[in-house]
Amino acid sequence: MDMNSGKIRAGIVRRAFTALTAASLSCALALPAYAQGKVQVVRDAEIETLLRDYATPVFKAAGLKTSRVQIVLVNDQSFNAFVDGSRIFVNTGALAAAAVPNEIIGVIAHEAGHLAGGHQQRLREQIATAQTLAIVGSLLGAGAIAAGSISGNSGGAQAGGALITATPGLVQRNLLSYRRSEEMNADQAAARYLNATGQSMRGMLTTFERFSQSLSLSGVQVDQYQISHPLPRERIALLEELARKSQYFDAQDPPGLVHRHQLMRAKIAAYTGGASAVARLFSQDRTSLAARYGDAIATDLAGNSAASLTKLDALIREEPRNPYFREFRGEVLIKLRKTDEAIKEFSQAVKLDPARSPLIRARLGFALVASGKPGNMSRAIDELRASVQSEPENFSAYRHLSQAYAQSGDIANADLIMAEGNFRAGNTQDAKVFAARALQKLPKGSPGALRANDILTIGK
Repeated sequence: MDMNSGKIRAGIVRRAFTALTAASLSCALALPAYAQGKVQVVRDAEIETLLRDYATPVFKAAGLKTSRVQIVLVNDQSFNAFVDGSRIFVNTGALAAAAVPNEIIGVIAHEAGHLAGGHQQRLREQIATAQTLAIVGSLLGAGAIAAGSISGNSGGAQAGGALITATPGLVQRNLLSYRRSEEMNADQAAARYLNATGQSMRGMLTTFERFSQSLSLSGVQVDQYQISHPLPRERIALLEELARKSQYFDAQDPPGLVHRHQLMRAKIAAYTGGASAVARLFSQDRTSLAARYGDAIATDLAGNSAASLTKLDALIREEPRNPYFREFRGEVLIKLRKTDEAIKEFSQAVKLDPARSPLIRARLGFALVASGKPGNMSRAIDELRASVQSEPENFSAYRHLSQAYAQSGDIANADLIMAEGNFRAGNTQDAKVFAARALQKLPKGSPGALRANDILTIGK
């Protein structure tokens, strides 16, 4: 990752990078970049699959349909998570900082509490009510000023002015008080979900202790009436009481899950801080598989892909059925312009991937296109079509699919796919340009022509 430019290169993000606009609700202690409307989203099959495995039992306990809740990775080094719509956003910084899976599972359980409790909708209703109260309060204040002026009572006018000034502050405090109560409700819901799934609340305690320490170290005196979340010490007291009552307080994460968690942290460290970050993270055990995985990634990012390949080969000998080792090896081979070998690695990754991630299928399709061999284009089209059908928002997959059609001589569908991809990405004008080009070549009345015409007429 290039944290300075805000762009993410290769690997984790080479698969796709999107900037989202989010009117989001932060569920940590503050609203960082999200409040300003921009979120940098990271895509990675390995991490997304792991988080989905963390979340599935929690969602079931919360009565949430797993297929309807999306977990999104945010390129931000702070420890934070929040919900927006049917999405849970989790910072890469939270994933890197969490020493064990249980800490992140606790975070997901808290966010699931917000979703299951319908807190967002009720918050919107509270905001609408607060806006109305602010307007009414201001009108009452203006009325008091007018009455004071008519009667010649300057004291009445001053009181009216004070009411206008005070009303927005009172409304804000009422709204923040509501937010704090919802946070406490989400904490209690998370406790129920963790108990229902036989998991410890210890990770949630660790998380809030981290928040509390950060707040103490900041040296800032916090007015509890001016924040939207309960102070950490209050949440810790409540959670500790609930946690100690749970029969699962001492429950441990399964070893396999811990292993995958460490592989994830190694990957994030490599992309955000290179070899030095990986070395710091695994300073107690630099020979572990996770440490060597992070080192292999960092070696490639540093420009030594050949050495990275050697390190990956050693990892694959130890875990030959790990799809993500195969996936990354395919990426390195693409860099080394060994596309035939890359195709084999991506094919193995697709075969071994239990989640059937559309991201890996898209990379296989890309490798087939990159080979430039006409005989590979039909398979590339199949893989990329399957990828965009599962995940219609992956613009890079549409672009590569368009290239596959173009290389196979089907320019009409190449243009149509670019029209669809741009439409999905919100690039309406570009979508219409490609749709018009496709419409000139597609058979009249065909499904492709009808879709092109639909895109052309949107907004008219």
